[in-house]
Order: sequence, then C-alpha cells, then structure tokens
Amino acid sequence: MTTNRPYRLGVMLGDGIGPEIVPASVRVVDAALAAAGGEPIQWQELPLGATAIGTHGSAIPDVTLEALAGLDGWLLGPHDSAAYPEPFRSRLNPSGTLRKHFDLYANVRPARAFEGGRAIAPDTDLVIVRENTEGFYADRNTHAGTGEYMPTPDVAIAMGVFTRRAVERIARTAFELARRRRHRLTIVHKANVLQLSSGLFTRVCLEVGGNYPDVAVDDFHIDAMTVHLLRRAADFDVVVAENMFGDILSDMAGELAGSLGIAPSINAFDDRCMAQAAHGSAPDIAGQGLANPIAMVLSSGMLLDWLGTRHGDERAADAAVRVEEGVRATVRDGVSTRDLGGSASTGEFADAVVARIEG
Repeated sequence: MTTNRPYRLGVMLGDGIGPEIVPASVRVVDAALAAAGGEPIQWQELPLGATAIGTHGSAIPDVTLEALAGLDGWLLGPHDSAAYPEPFRSRLNPSGTLRKHFDLYANVRPARAFEGGRAIAPDTDLVIVRENTEGFYADRNTHAGTGEYMPTPDVAIAMGVFTRRAVERIARTAFELARRRRHRLTIVHKANVLQLSSGLFTRVCLEVGGNYPDVAVDDFHIDAMTVHLLRRAADFDVVVAENMFGDILSDMAGELAGSLGIAPSINAFDDRCMAQAAHGSAPDIAGQGLANPIAMVLSSGMLLDWLGTRHGDERAADAAVRVEEGVRATVRDGVSTRDLGGSASTGEFADAVVARIEG
C-alpha cells in the first residue's frame, strides 16, 4: 500500500550563499511534487547561522531544535561558522550539532558526472556512505565536549571511537543502497595499521555483508582507495567508510564528477533526514546570483527519495526522479552557472529546471 500525504519540512537558509540556493531548491521541490501529483509540502522556515546569533543569541537556537523534532525532515543551507564571533566560533558548528543531536548517523554522498558538465572522470557514478557519529572526528565521540584535550600546552590528544552498533547500522544502510543500485560494495579502512579500531569497522561490515549474498564486496586501505578512485572511478558503486575517510573521499569523488558545486548529500536517522549540500557557504560570491544551486537542489531531491522509500510514497519517489532528471536535462541543454562554464544566475538556473519539470 502506498501513501500520499503532505510532508512538513524545515528550511534553514544558513550563511553565505544559503539564502540563494535553499529557496531555489524549495521551488524545484514544489514543482516536482506538483508534477508527480503529490501533496504540497508544508514548509517551516527556522533560524540558524549568523542571523540567528543576532536574533536568538545562538547559531542554532533551542526553538529550532524543538521545531525540527516534530518535522519529517529539513533542508539545511551552508554555514560559515569560521566567521562567527566568539564564543560561537569555537563551538560545534550547526551542521555537526544537528547531526549529533538527532543521531543522523548516515551521511550519503553520491557522485555522478553530468553530461555537459566539467567532470574529470565523466563515467563517475558512485555513492559514499559515511558513518556520521564516531570514528576519527573527535567532536562526534563524546556526550559533552569535543573529544579533544590537551594535558599540557605542547600535547594534543583526540579520541577516535568505533562501536559495533554504529558500524552495523551504517553497514546495513550501505548494503541496502547497493541492492538498489549495482550490487557492489567497497569497504574503506586502515586495518593494517589501526588493527583494533579500523579492524573492528572492517570485520563488522563483512559480518553484515553475510546477510546480503547478492552484493559483491571488496575492501581497500584508505591510501590505496584514493589512487583507485582517481584511476578507475567507474568501477565503484557504493563505498562505506568511517567519518573522516568518508568525508575526504566524498569531496574527492565530487570533484571527479565535476565539482563540489554539484555534490549533494543527506544525513539520516531511521525516522528523520536532513538535506545538505556537500560544499561550503562561499561568502566571496554571496548575494551576487553566482552560486550554483545544483548540490542543494539534488540534496533536496535525495530527501524526497528518502521520504518516498520510508513511507512507501510513490509520488515522493517520482518527484525525486523528476528533480534529478530536470537538473541533468537543464545542464545538458547548455544552461548552467558560471562555475560550470555557463552564464545563468542562481535564479535563472532554478527557473530553467522548474520549466523543464513543468514542461
């Protein structure tokens, strides 16, 4: 039985180019759902980022966290936390705070080249599945604090944490995704050196793989994987890695596919999902209409796909396909922003995608 219901989604514009690319994404999502015959989304804009510091005294106010808990998902614009005044600059950034607060353990980052784009490896079509809550990013590993400390001014220590529970759930996410794609999964690790921590990650992923006999599995050390990704990106389908390795590889894969400006992602728990472009806030071009909205638009499409899969909603899933196809057809027709060699503004590109979907 399929559902067709209105979703309640949050909108956080963020900093820099966020107030340009997030509204563009909202427009495309609305057009895609309407074309698919779905119920219109109930959008709720919430404060976050530099403006929220001025209005609420926090980059991510409690009112935002409370509201998000009651929503089906949300769009998060990029943040420029490095430019926040102290003490906000030294705190966990808004994205990290949301991932930690809502236990958004699965960071899913596709990299697929565009026809008409500027891909280094035009046959790239893979997905990095990154464990989002532990690993070698110290700020994800403790209940309070950052997981980094200095016993003396000349010694800095960071914790890397790996648990069976976290590895099992990210492995299941990756294997389920591989079943929806080309039935291949690659585990990335450094178990030859980090025998206990990275070794646990590898072993548990392989154990979970025993429940997916239809998925072919291989594994590579992180250093070797960077070489393989450069030389033969087309050979990879789904790649699962711990936090830091997954972050590095996904940026690399995004560049191989064309640029970080086209690199989408979602951060998901079992019952909630956050759409977030993989790139930063690009303050140097903010407010000029130069920003490429593709990554944010495609991230929003991934959120629709996640909602469709979770709720058995064929219209949401159909709308997700329309978002992807609309963006790709627009680039293929020669309409793109300056970073991809075109001349369209942020709004003009969104207009073209919407026209494609509606037409």
